[in-house]
Amino acid sequence: MKLSNIDLNLFVVFDAIYTEGNLTRAGEIIGITQPAVSNSLSRLRTLFNDPMFVRTADGMVPTPIAQNIVGSVRQALGLIRSSVQESESFDPMESDKRFRVSMTDLTQSILLPYIFHKVNQRAPKISLDCYQVRRRDMNIELASGNLDLAIDIPLSPDAQIRQAPLFSHPHVCVVRKDNPLVGDTLDLQAYLNLHHIHISSRRGGLGHVDLALGKMGRRRHIALRTQHYLATPELVTKTDLALTVPQVFADFLVSQLPVKYLPMPFEVPNLESYLYWHESTDQDRANKWMRDLLMELPNKVTWNKVT
Repeated sequence: MKLSNIDLNLFVVFDAIYTEGNLTRAGEIIGITQPAVSNSLSRLRTLFNDPMFVRTADGMVPTPIAQNIVGSVRQALGLIRSSVQESESFDPMESDKRFRVSMTDLTQSILLPYIFHKVNQRAPKISLDCYQVRRRDMNIELASGNLDLAIDIPLSPDAQIRQAPLFSHPHVCVVRKDNPLVGDTLDLQAYLNLHHIHISSRRGGLGHVDLALGKMGRRRHIALRTQHYLATPELVTKTDLALTVPQVFADFLVSQLPVKYLPMPFEVPNLESYLYWHESTDQDRANKWMRDLLMELPNKVTWNKVT
C-alpha cells in the first residue's frame, strides 16, 4: 500500500464518522453530502479490506480495525492541522476572523463587555459569535472546527480537548430588600425556611447548593426551576423567593434593583469556569491570541467594571 496512492481526505471522513457515528452528521461536520461520505466509506473499506463501521440501532459502530487505527489517524490529522496553522500569519489589527465561542448566558453577561472592550482596542476588525452548545456536543464541535473555544463549568472532556481554569466566584443568597423573612443575617434554618429559585441548564438533577445541603442531611424547597439567570431578577423583586447565585451576578442585581445579598450560612463550592479548546489549535496563532486575551481576566472582571 503506497501512501502516494491514498487519498488522505478519506481519513478526515473516517475521523468524522468515528466521532459522529452517523454518516449524515459526519458529512455536515466536514461540509460534504451524505452520498459523498458513503462513497468515501466504501473506498476505506476497499483500502483496509474491512467493513470499518457496522450499522446498528445505535449508529455506525467501528470495527476492531477501525478502533485500532483511530488514535494514530487523529494524531496524524492533528499534526497536519498544526503544520498548516503554524504557517499562517495572524495580525490582530488586520485580521477579520470571526471567533465562535460557546458560553452560558451568565458567562456572556459577565465576559462580553470585557471581551468587546479588549477586542476593539487590539483587533477592531475581529467578530464574535457567542452561543451555548450542549455539553455533550462540545467535544465534537471543538474537534470539527465548528467551535473555536468554549467556556463552561469543570468537565471531563476527551483527551484531545485542552483546558485551563478561567475564574471562580463564591455563591451568595439574594432576596428583595423588604423581604419579611430575612434580616441582616442569615443562618442555616432561616435559609431553609425560604422558598428558592434554582437555575440549571438541565431539566432535573441537583446543583452545588443542594449537594452541599445533602451532605448535611438537609434539603431546601425549590419553588421554581429555570434555565436562565436573566429570567430571575424580576421574580426576586416581586416575591419572597430567594436566589442563590455567584456573587458577580448578585453585584449586578444590587446595582440595578431593590435587592440585597447575604453570605451563605454553609459551605458551597465556588462557581468555577474553564476555558476549553481542541489540541489541534494549540499552536494556531489566532486561537492562542484569543485564549491569552481571555486568560487575562480571572476574577478581576466584575459586572459593572471593564478595565
